[in-house]
Amino acid sequence: MPILNYTTSIAVEKTTSEIQGKLARAGAQAVMTEYDDEQVLCALSFRILCNGIMVSFRLPAQIDRIYMLLQRDDKAPRKLKTRDQAARVAWRIIKDWIEAQLAIVEAEQAEMVEVFLPYAQNPATGKTLFEQLSNDQFALLDYKSH
Repeated sequence: MPILNYTTSIAVEKTTSEIQGKLARAGAQAVMTEYDDEQVLCALSFRILCNGIMVSFRLPAQIDRIYMLLQRDDKAPRKLKTRDQAARVAWRIIKDWIEAQLAIVEAEQAEMVEVFLPYAQNPATGKTLFEQLSNDQFALLDYKSH
């Protein structure tokens, strides 16, 4: 089965602009873009105020992983098996995911910090909560050790 949005032709900049608008409307106070060595947008960071504390989040686009998936997909035409296409696909998937998360927040099923929590950044290290937990082999979540 082909990866979601694999045929998109929407530019990365348009998609990330849409994402920035959605995050701003949801209360983000700042949004920053990051680029890789090839000047491809590879992450969005944003911050929101939560109980008087400014919390930062970093949403990476795993462009190289998408590129590898496109390469392996026999159903994807060769013209769609490029790194540029992988970037377009990665950001469309992230946009769709953010829309779903914000719908949960709008329906008062969760708070904004709650839905983005794995991507919360430690201000001292810059690592996301998920990266920290992963580096510690998820020891904090191991019920056997508590």
